[in-house]
Amino acid sequence: MIAVLGSTGSIGTNTLDVAAHLGDRIEIVALTADSNWELLARQARRFEPIMVALTDASHLDRLETELSGTGIRVMGGEEGLIAAASLDEADVVVGAVVGAAGLPASIAALESGKTLALANKESLVMAGEYLTGLAADRGVEIIPIDSEHSAIYQCLRAGKPGEVARLILTASGGPFREFSPGELRHVTPEMALRHPTWQMGAKVTIDSATLTNKALEIIEARWLFDVPPDRIDVLVHPQSIVHSMVEFCDGSVVAQLGAPDMRGPIQYALTSPDRESAGAHRLDLTEMRNLTFEPPDTERFPGLLLGWRAAAEGGTLGAVLNAANEVAVNMFLDRQINFTAITSIARSTVDAHSPIHPAGLEEVMAADRWAREAARAAVSGD
Repeated sequence: MIAVLGSTGSIGTNTLDVAAHLGDRIEIVALTADSNWELLARQARRFEPIMVALTDASHLDRLETELSGTGIRVMGGEEGLIAAASLDEADVVVGAVVGAAGLPASIAALESGKTLALANKESLVMAGEYLTGLAADRGVEIIPIDSEHSAIYQCLRAGKPGEVARLILTASGGPFREFSPGELRHVTPEMALRHPTWQMGAKVTIDSATLTNKALEIIEARWLFDVPPDRIDVLVHPQSIVHSMVEFCDGSVVAQLGAPDMRGPIQYALTSPDRESAGAHRLDLTEMRNLTFEPPDTERFPGLLLGWRAAAEGGTLGAVLNAANEVAVNMFLDRQINFTAITSIARSTVDAHSPIHPAGLEEVMAADRWAREAARAAVSGD
């Protein structure tokens, strides 16, 4: 029984495609969305969950009217999101809420003893040590949905933890990997939203274009797999066929390959450790004429370095990096700053922060709030 948090986004809609493909193997018991009440209502009528929640409560009346007579419980605000994450009937919670807003729900799911199938990388970026400790205390698992971390999760089954030499995250390089620094300053939101291989939401697509997405994934991998950051590498792989790799102590490298289709890692997270016939696109190796790998250009995309830094220093630095980047991405999409300023704002905010080791959610969220204010001040000049 599955609760899908963020069911109207890219990961959420793909999760429901997977659920429909798996048929009786999966039952949807809860759905949540931010503000897209119309799509949420259609999903609810199709999958007939126990409850739905809309975090933007301004549209709650419309959702309640649309679902009147169905017997589906309707809730609003963060309270509804938390209720869905901790619903007694749910065995697995799919965390697909975008950004820092997903962290409280991730905590609620783990505290309630649920398996957390996690697409919301920000949860681990902001509070990875706390979340993994909580999962261990409750005896539950965090299973990654991100294609790169799903790949590593699968590759690690080829050896023992003590045999792992390094993790190798692959990156498409985004649409601007060959742009000069001058050209990058003139990138528009429309240009940045055209990813060459993946169909994703706006925020993740911009992060991919700046390679900040990979910086966040370094932090995520550090906590998810308990591997120090100096043993986490990144390779640019424009074809997006090799989703990530693990190198073992004997020099063997195990890679996970697949078509760039998020339904594959989503399905594996829902059925792991078993595999089922998938509805995702199949990979035709005879069409793979050229698979290339190259080191990332950290001078052109310096945001990547912030990932290793935050993973190494730990504490609240991940939360600060994530918050500052969220603010900067929104400013870029609103045309308040240029493309290269996204990373500049994130870096200046990280530089100004003195990280602490948070005792719980309150200190993490305090760091998040501080970083958002600092990032806005960096633009306004205050």
